[in-house]
Amino acid sequence: MEAFADHLVLGADAHGQPSLHPLRLANRHGLIAGATGTGKTVTLQRLAEQFSDAGVSVFAADIKGDLSGLGAAGAPTGKIAERIASMPWLGHQPRAYPVTLWDVQGRSGHPLRTTLSEMGPLLLGNLLELTDSQQAALYAAFKVADREGLLLLDLKDLKALLGHLRDHPEVLGEERALFTGASSQALQRRLATLEQQGAEALFGEPALQLEDLLQPDRDGRGRIHLLDASQLVHEAPKVYATFLLWLLAELFEQLPERGDQDRPLLALFFDEAHLLFNDTPKALQERLVQVVRLIRSKGVGVYFVTQSPGDLPDDVLAQLGLRVQHGLRAFTVKEQKALRSVADGFRENPEFSALEVLTELGIGEALVGGLEAKGTPAMVQRVTVAPPQSRVGVLSEAERAELIAHSPLRGRYDQPVDRESAYEMLTARARQAAEASPEPAPANAGKRGREGGAVGDFAGRVLKSALNQAASQIGRQIVRGLLGSLLGGKR
Repeated sequence: MEAFADHLVLGADAHGQPSLHPLRLANRHGLIAGATGTGKTVTLQRLAEQFSDAGVSVFAADIKGDLSGLGAAGAPTGKIAERIASMPWLGHQPRAYPVTLWDVQGRSGHPLRTTLSEMGPLLLGNLLELTDSQQAALYAAFKVADREGLLLLDLKDLKALLGHLRDHPEVLGEERALFTGASSQALQRRLATLEQQGAEALFGEPALQLEDLLQPDRDGRGRIHLLDASQLVHEAPKVYATFLLWLLAELFEQLPERGDQDRPLLALFFDEAHLLFNDTPKALQERLVQVVRLIRSKGVGVYFVTQSPGDLPDDVLAQLGLRVQHGLRAFTVKEQKALRSVADGFRENPEFSALEVLTELGIGEALVGGLEAKGTPAMVQRVTVAPPQSRVGVLSEAERAELIAHSPLRGRYDQPVDRESAYEMLTARARQAAEASPEPAPANAGKRGREGGAVGDFAGRVLKSALNQAASQIGRQIVRGLLGSLLGGKR
């Protein structure tokens, strides 16, 4: 394989020759698409191995648990062995790859966490599926937290802050009109729903440090980080999608510009990619498309895995340098139209019709459209995907436990840390206030009620104007973890 050291080797073309993609162009992103059961996971596994062998770190979402086989050597038999034999230039050597396992719940891998401050109000609002007025209230809460030095690390911090603002609306200052009693109650309800979905485990410390994803293995191969999303994607798909959006945005924000290099720094594989774009606010989707376009200059290649290219916005499809299209089925008029659209996305090959081949592809076959050395689109090729060198299939529980026990990150993330943050600070303030005034005067409560009513009336008169102002601020300020910190502040 030394002859192909500067390329990704996907498999064999129709003439039995290697199907190659320049490694230095692998930061131009890619797509692995096809109907269920056509071989997308094996293709992903093959590409992950190729990146690792080239010293490129990999982060992949493992939807079905199949990718965990990367941590064990393969034992090819039957048709897999026959396919390997048909590619004598492949240099196939069964081997295990350096794998780090992650799990939001911490059951089948290292716990994976971030903080609310790092996620910021825009992504958090998307996760909570907020209305415009609720999103404005969340922005107001984050702004007060910044102003008063209240760290928002986990959900209890945000719930404490919302309660504090409800009881002390005067601290809101100019944001007072944005934070109504109704919006506060709605936010609390959404947070309770999030906890019921098990998302509470995602927020807290120690939070994921991006440099840990970029550390190579001792033998120089890139480490492959697998997020066990087998339950998460079904039980809390919005949590899954929002975490991936956060990861992408954090990488863009923190990594320096690298320019053109001989290989990427990191390859991201986002399975069930349609979840990243479904029901996302327009402002967030526009920013996501912008990040995808610009992050390749940071040395990051993003590879979307989904059933159909139509699951991705056209602005994203236009940025893809590598397309691996497995078989599609077209039984309805709509599906036939989509099939033609997929075929038209490739540079034509005079040897065959891409439209006809799409419905003929067998398991493990694909139409591949890559880039030539100069970065121009290459002609589409019909490719038989090479089998991976690692195991095709899942690891046993004992094998997973052994990987975790010998992980270089063992002990770094396994125990949660609950340092002083908004919850502790606001609880201490409330206790001090209670000790200073153990019996609050009823008149004060009445005054607060009257003030709350006045604030509500005032909010009703100016809410539309305030929401417009908040909306315009989204584009300028964005949020922590997404093209800069809130109000330009530092974390």
